[in-house]
Amino acid sequence: MSEVKTSPCVPQVKAFFDEPTNTFSYVVQDPSSQACAIIDSVLDFDYASGSTDVRSADEIITYVRDHDLTVEWILETHVHADHLSAAPYLHQALGGKTGIGALITVVQDTFGKAFNVGSEFARDGSQFDRLFEEGERFSIGNCEGYILHTPGHTPACLTYVIGDAAFVGDTLFMPDYGTARCDFPGGDARTLFRSINKVLSLPAETRIFLCHDYKAPNREVYCHETSVAEQRQHNVHVHEGITEAEFVRMRTERDATLAMPTLILPSVQVNMRAGEMPPAEDNAQVYLKIPINLFN
Repeated sequence: MSEVKTSPCVPQVKAFFDEPTNTFSYVVQDPSSQACAIIDSVLDFDYASGSTDVRSADEIITYVRDHDLTVEWILETHVHADHLSAAPYLHQALGGKTGIGALITVVQDTFGKAFNVGSEFARDGSQFDRLFEEGERFSIGNCEGYILHTPGHTPACLTYVIGDAAFVGDTLFMPDYGTARCDFPGGDARTLFRSINKVLSLPAETRIFLCHDYKAPNREVYCHETSVAEQRQHNVHVHEGITEAEFVRMRTERDATLAMPTLILPSVQVNMRAGEMPPAEDNAQVYLKIPINLFN
């Protein structure tokens, strides 16, 4: 594989783990300043009661304030189907611009129809401050980053490459666990294979930070960091030598056995709105919809 050059910046990365959703969130700091970004935050949500909490987000806020950091970005790797985003709460407390991939509009259109939302729901991505295109560059203080469009799990998935670190969302898991599912609306295994190879064309020493870990059999601890070299050599689904056809066959067969994520219905309704809840109804109460038999 040809290698893509990255910036010499080596960002400082602090991980936060939400075990109920197996989600890692990150504070990514420019080592030469107090500037930072927050990636893939979590709003705590109890499905049984419909109640939200901000414990996980408050951990991030405490860390940012204790280290006197300045939040420049609050970023999402994609519209998550397994947890709600805390972006609005973090934005109110810490500032920073919100960002996601430009193809969020495809996801908004798909799920706007699925949930039969009204005309008040904009499908143009305007809920976010920045819609990132492939190859677009951005900065965290003096640390430069750029965008890899890495669809397959969803149409709008992207990878943030910041210095020697790549934040891949759900595209890859730890090498002993494999790769993302592709059976959500707009997902595609062939596209995911090509996206993964784009990530694995980064320099071998590139650090890869994951959005989730589910502890593969015989592993006792949760892990959030791997590398391009480790993924190339050891990923159980897509190591070097695996063909696109082999991957597509494996991924398709595996996805057919998977249950839907527990929080997919509330998560998508909130996350396609950049973490905001749907508007309150005429009784001043906010509701989330449960479409019956739509996602069988």
